[in-house]
Amino acid sequence: MRLSKNFIPTLKEVGADAQIPSHILMVKSGMVRQLAAGVFSLLPLGVRVMQKVTEIIREEMNKIGAQEFLLPALNPIEIWEQTNRVEAMGDVMFHIKNRDGLVLAPTHEEIMTFHASQHIKSYKDMPQVWYQIQTKFRNEARPKSGILRGRQFIMKDSYSLDSTWEGLDEAYEKHYKTYQQIFKRCGIKFFVVGASSGAMGGKRSQEFMVESNSGEDVCALCDHCGYAANLEVATSGIQPVGRLEANPEVEEFATPNSKSIDDLVEHFGLPEERCAKSVVYIADSKPIVIFMRGNDEMNEEKLQAVLGTNNLRPATAEELEEFTGASHGSIGPINLKTNIRMIADKLLEHANGLVSGANKDGFHLRNIDFDRDTKITEFYDLRTITVGEPCPVCGKPLRVVKAIELGHIFKLGTRYSSALGAEFLDAEGKKNPIIMGSYGIGVERIMACYIEQHFDDNGIKWEGEIAPYQVHILSLSPAKFENVKEYADSLYEQLNEAGFEVIYDDREDSAGIKFNDADLIGVPVQIIVGKKNLEQGMVEIKNRISGERHTVKFEDIQNTINEILK
Repeated sequence: MRLSKNFIPTLKEVGADAQIPSHILMVKSGMVRQLAAGVFSLLPLGVRVMQKVTEIIREEMNKIGAQEFLLPALNPIEIWEQTNRVEAMGDVMFHIKNRDGLVLAPTHEEIMTFHASQHIKSYKDMPQVWYQIQTKFRNEARPKSGILRGRQFIMKDSYSLDSTWEGLDEAYEKHYKTYQQIFKRCGIKFFVVGASSGAMGGKRSQEFMVESNSGEDVCALCDHCGYAANLEVATSGIQPVGRLEANPEVEEFATPNSKSIDDLVEHFGLPEERCAKSVVYIADSKPIVIFMRGNDEMNEEKLQAVLGTNNLRPATAEELEEFTGASHGSIGPINLKTNIRMIADKLLEHANGLVSGANKDGFHLRNIDFDRDTKITEFYDLRTITVGEPCPVCGKPLRVVKAIELGHIFKLGTRYSSALGAEFLDAEGKKNPIIMGSYGIGVERIMACYIEQHFDDNGIKWEGEIAPYQVHILSLSPAKFENVKEYADSLYEQLNEAGFEVIYDDREDSAGIKFNDADLIGVPVQIIVGKKNLEQGMVEIKNRISGERHTVKFEDIQNTINEILK
């Protein structure tokens, strides 16, 4: 590919909206251009990388017997309504206003299940693995970070269809291993975490993550034993509050200026862990009071999983008064104004000697024994862990890091098949819902994550299978020195014939511009054809990854390229 005849519009500077390395470098190197908020055009260089990524995905998916589909992005809304995901998706789903009854698909569980309901009739028709590589649409409220969080993106989504739960386990494990192989072939360092299934539902899910300061996910990691989990589900080995030997009766005391846990600790010298903080939510239009230890932060994703709904929100000040008889900071588990469901974090299970609100403004209760004095019988892991807490597996301190999600695999079970009537007859002739799994990979995210892990101050550092090209030839002053142009042209033809993927900068720009563009684009091998070396039968070869430079004889060029590419 000759640069003089192709479109790779490199830039020296980018707009202020480009904040993270992958966004900055994809724009500067001419891989993408932004069309609107969260909407990007892939330019030829970006398309080339995308095609290499998708080819790796196809090869690995085909190895496990997966069959490729291409489903429409336009979906009938009634199919989505049958699984109640129109409401669950909310504003994230694009609705076609001038074509009532159509939506733009943010994913394709419903449509794959719809087709399965039409054609899968017997246990003999399974197992099946169906996949596609297709454009998705999600109305992100705050699209940012370039192609990492866009409103339109390319995704590989696959779906397993099985007649037994053991079959689902096998399909899930195949995808787990396949995803590892895909990301390894793409040259990405990743880790796997347990995760929340969220609006997808299902029995189990795991995320493939890249540690990065540019990430929006937060994960807990143990460098000692390898424990890893998204903060949505992460636990730690921190010990429960437990019981005190002395257990006096509950006593009310005045706290007119104590509205927070910190106030109680400061004003009355109370141990923070013996304070039971209350949080009131409205879930599916019903109030619920949640009690947490001290200043522990309640994890809303964990609460959603416990309650089985994402239709929840914090109660308003008026609702607090209506349901509890008190305002924020004075609510507790005893003598609530109305009969409300109460749950608590597991660290408070069987605890005594606790302090909590008296459900009367300006007053608290002390010496509360959750076993003796309250009706709380539901205890769950509801807290967000913090850095340095002991690992739940080995007890070593946990790290809490930002990360980018590359892929997500789910055991869906029968949620979608039951809703959409996708049933099969088993060996006894009995009808059963198809047992499903769902597995997604963000194609552009692979591209961006690779760059997040492979760049320097000068640009991208491509290597391996997804490098857009293997060799970048730079001819220095070809208009001035005819022998430079002739040899660079000849070398370009030789390397193409030898099977190398070559980009050739044959422009009449200065050496500085060519060097800067070469480092920015980041092809792993640079061959500099200049007059001085040429007269000695040599060229200069630069390893873009290591920065090392070598002067090489003509006859050794291909061997040197192969050594670097290894």
